[in-house]
Amino acid sequence: MAMIEEPMVAPGARTAGDVILAVRGAKKHFPIREGALQRVVGQVRAVDGVSFDIMRGQTLGLVGESGCGKTTLGRCVSGLSNLSGGSVYFDVPAAKLAELDRILAVPEAERTEVDRQTFQRIEAAHRIDQLSADEYARFRRNCQVVFQDAFASLNPRHLVIDLVGRPLKVHGVASGAELTERVVALLEQVGLGRQHLYRYPHQFSGGQRQRISIARALALDPDLIVLDEPTSALDVSVQAQILNLLSDLQAKRNLAYLFVTHDLSVVRHMADRIVVMYLGRVAEAGSTETLFEKAEHPYTRALMAAKPDLSTSRDAPMQALEGAIPDPARPPQGCCFHTRCAVATAACGWEVDDVVRWLEDRDGLFDTLSAVNRAGPFAAELGFADAQSAHALVAALQSDAVPAAMRAALQEATVKDTSVHLRFQEVAPVTLSQRGPGHVAACILDLKSAPEGNPK
Repeated sequence: MAMIEEPMVAPGARTAGDVILAVRGAKKHFPIREGALQRVVGQVRAVDGVSFDIMRGQTLGLVGESGCGKTTLGRCVSGLSNLSGGSVYFDVPAAKLAELDRILAVPEAERTEVDRQTFQRIEAAHRIDQLSADEYARFRRNCQVVFQDAFASLNPRHLVIDLVGRPLKVHGVASGAELTERVVALLEQVGLGRQHLYRYPHQFSGGQRQRISIARALALDPDLIVLDEPTSALDVSVQAQILNLLSDLQAKRNLAYLFVTHDLSVVRHMADRIVVMYLGRVAEAGSTETLFEKAEHPYTRALMAAKPDLSTSRDAPMQALEGAIPDPARPPQGCCFHTRCAVATAACGWEVDDVVRWLEDRDGLFDTLSAVNRAGPFAAELGFADAQSAHALVAALQSDAVPAAMRAALQEATVKDTSVHLRFQEVAPVTLSQRGPGHVAACILDLKSAPEGNPK
């Protein structure tokens, strides 16, 4: 049966509250290659199964530490990078989105023929990597990006009139004198003017260059703008000007923003909803008010405890997350945050890799480690250069040198010659669970009555 393509909703027919972008199970993995033949031996899971919706006229804040995958995800949803798995849907009407979610919840082998045809029609009409050429061109003009480094994103050899007017030329919107006037109008909207038309990027300050980037993003009157750390490289006073400008433009044009940032103060000011990412996955998501008042994930609480607060004493100790982010090529089992969490339990997913990470900080023992023969993520045999090191490891694992939760999860630690056989309690991957209306968190604990903590 021939596929029937369904056109997107006509511009101007959308109202505030409609879903402008729906992300379902987005994955972006980068191959690890080794050897002369550059064979793939693993994958770096930069983004690993992320889902969310962006509503027209609203701002979704995407927050997390450096390396959590938020910028990579921003590039994927804007079409600048291809996904390894999952889908991004643009401009899906509410009824179709509900139908899509219903079908996605059913295993592919169990779908009816009617569901398969409906799914194919929705994908052809709204999935950004399956759009027709004309529809993809319309998606490109309706989804723009403002990058973190404005100077790097502006061609230093081009004048402002060329930089801001290029989208209008490419899409055939304006040319000649009309193009010049359109560029002037855009510059005036962002606080610049006609006198800036024939200057190069190096002749502007950082804040002015970011205004030029915003003007270029607004040129085609888009529905969605991806803002990748748009103020992190600017002075505090200039940051406030840019944020106020973005808020004013959103109110006037009913824009939707995907605001990628690590600054919780900024996201609290700008965002209607927040998605907290850790190691490529969603740790928690909900309304801004909900997350700031009753966060349900230890990582979210740790981020909020770490942000500077002018209301506290200058002598008060700074709270900060301890420990390094685990290797995204081998994310921890269970809850991927348990290696840095102060409230972790035996059921959070302790494994053999946690012992190896612990050994890496102990030069004496780690230097004698000769082999790791895995029988699975929760069991392995560790080989050492001598029996003394093997016994030293078992003694350490049964002492206060390791977290109490790890000791509780350790079910077997036996020495045979120069090897140690380890087996931990097996757990299932921790998935997002409902914590309230529109509020989800990937944690096995109920932190509603738990005190604020500083995970370590």
